[in-house]
Amino acid sequence: MNGKPTAIRLFIFSALGLLLEAPLVQSRDPLKQPFRSQSIWNMPIGSGAVYVPANIQKATDWGMTVDEDLIVMTPDSSMTEIYHNGAGWDRNKNRCPKEGKLLMTAPIPKHFVVGPQNWDGATPNSGLAVLMPDRRTVKQTQPFARCTAGDYGTSQYVFPDADLYGDGITGAHGGSGLSAIGGTLRLGELAPGAGPIRHALKVNLYAAVNCYYDAKTPGFRWPAVHADGYAAGVYGTKGKPVKACVMGSLLALPAGMKLDSLGFETEPARMLAQAFQDYGAYLVDDTYWSVYAVETEWSPEGRVKDEFKRVWGFEISPNSRNTRWARDMDRIFTNLHVVDNNGPASIGGGGTPRAPLADPIDPAGADPSGSPVRSFQLNQNYPNPFNQETRIRYHVSSPVHVRLDVFDMQGRRVAVLVDGDQATGRKEISFSGRDLASGVYCCRLAASNQVQTLKMLLMK
Repeated sequence: MNGKPTAIRLFIFSALGLLLEAPLVQSRDPLKQPFRSQSIWNMPIGSGAVYVPANIQKATDWGMTVDEDLIVMTPDSSMTEIYHNGAGWDRNKNRCPKEGKLLMTAPIPKHFVVGPQNWDGATPNSGLAVLMPDRRTVKQTQPFARCTAGDYGTSQYVFPDADLYGDGITGAHGGSGLSAIGGTLRLGELAPGAGPIRHALKVNLYAAVNCYYDAKTPGFRWPAVHADGYAAGVYGTKGKPVKACVMGSLLALPAGMKLDSLGFETEPARMLAQAFQDYGAYLVDDTYWSVYAVETEWSPEGRVKDEFKRVWGFEISPNSRNTRWARDMDRIFTNLHVVDNNGPASIGGGGTPRAPLADPIDPAGADPSGSPVRSFQLNQNYPNPFNQETRIRYHVSSPVHVRLDVFDMQGRRVAVLVDGDQATGRKEISFSGRDLASGVYCCRLAASNQVQTLKMLLMK
């Protein structure tokens, strides 16, 4: 009699240990990684890729820069009116006042301010992607400003709507016409312990040196829909670019290149290089000076540039060329190649993908292509890594009893977040790690005889 409870306890802990050691289901959150699995932003480089040296010249003016995409995925926020302002990228004009008609209204948190007091540079691109209340329409506009908390916003150009669950190719990048959310480096993706980046990136280059233009190749290729309006008089005028390098080019480190042979001095550069090799990066805009840039998130939840400084201890955009990170960026960008056979029928060059395709998504937990509907879907917590508090989102497709627990990696339950019957719909709950030690934690969702788990990284 006395032996049975002990045996049962041993079985339970053994089973839990096996669960924690098993591969974790990393369900895809469309708010963090949007668009269908076969979108250009989610497709890996393939074994059929044909690589052509991009001949990108070493930057001379700055160590590295970021081009911040404004990403607002808060469809329940109060609606903000966005009016026309014609300042554009003229540094002698003011983007703040409304000068013309109402362009659109969109749900933007009142505290989210984008203005001269907090943006980078005199004329940032400021492409905005905002999720509408229907939770699938993404509106995009550029250059967005909202100079006073709780007030109206301004912009100049509005682009066709995108479907969060569609291809999401085009949007608010003026140089190429490509998306202001697809391919953006998001919060948590370039942090210690975050794991590999699982999507294509976006970059800007100094077009006067690195981008080709002639009458037959007018500065762009698929999937870009155009080049800059000044392309004919500027692209390639200060260098000798290769014909393959234009707006819309898919840039990558070749599959056969040994990344460690490049001699990286920083860990985040090695992580970024892996993404360039596995997924590549689309050329979407002109820097207009001799620098490289990567597109990064600026959202109501934070900015990648601030997170990067906090977790790595140095700037993502150093003004000095003589830093470890700047030298690493030279190592990446000067070794990039164009995937010359990237096209609608051979995204990433075709053949066997270098990485698994992204999980399917749709509002009910199934891809529009017909993948089976799950009774529930657990999405990656956000932000991740997190400092003290994070949000966990999941979707229940039918009324069911839900149990949501958090365990440490020794199998000890540290929190019961949900234990009860829940109705159909999207759910979101906050988890606080204020009283816990830094480390990896396992979030476990059980419902309808099914279990999904994911890892969360707490960093204090």
